[in-house]
Amino acid sequence: MKKAVIFDMDGVIINSESIWQTAEKEVFSTLGVIMDKESCAQTQSMTTNEVTRFWFSKNPWQGKGFVEVEQLVINRVIELIQKEDCVIDGIQNTVHQLKARNLKIGLATNSPFRIIPEVLSKSQFTCQFDAITSAEFENHGKPDPSVYFTTSRKLEEFSQHCVAIEDSNSGIMAAKQAGMTVIGFTNEGRNTDLSNTDHTIDSYSNVDWDLYLQ
Repeated sequence: MKKAVIFDMDGVIINSESIWQTAEKEVFSTLGVIMDKESCAQTQSMTTNEVTRFWFSKNPWQGKGFVEVEQLVINRVIELIQKEDCVIDGIQNTVHQLKARNLKIGLATNSPFRIIPEVLSKSQFTCQFDAITSAEFENHGKPDPSVYFTTSRKLEEFSQHCVAIEDSNSGIMAAKQAGMTVIGFTNEGRNTDLSNTDHTIDSYSNVDWDLYLQ
């Protein structure tokens, strides 16, 4: 029987792909970076630090350091999260249902730690998460499994006793490498290329958790 459920954040708790795209385009374009569609696709699973260094390697700029540029992106992302209706339907009820089953709840994200409180506030979560981990403090982000190993340690559970909910192949790979059962979240069909999951759900409506927590 599983004892903990660990959620990814972007694309699992909030719809944030367009938010990140907007923030990165606004910031990097002011630095003279030309953001072609193919290169943008390569950055989708990267940490913010990795994205900043990626675009610098493509179009080196002057006058601003990596940390400053990274923080400009994060600042804009936070502004957009606060302003937009981006919380995924049913996530609050789902977390409450899982807590009612006495399951521990974790969060494991590639996003910078500073964004996490904004997302939890926007989602109207207070003390529901028992462990929160950002890959900002790991040597490598997803698909490396470190962020999941750290979260399971914080939860004081073996990773084999954890279920991860992910919406991207890099996140799925990270959770699988950590030894977790993985539920792929398609978000009403928005994410169609999810491979190597143990289970798949389209939304948080009418989920029979007994099927996934054995």
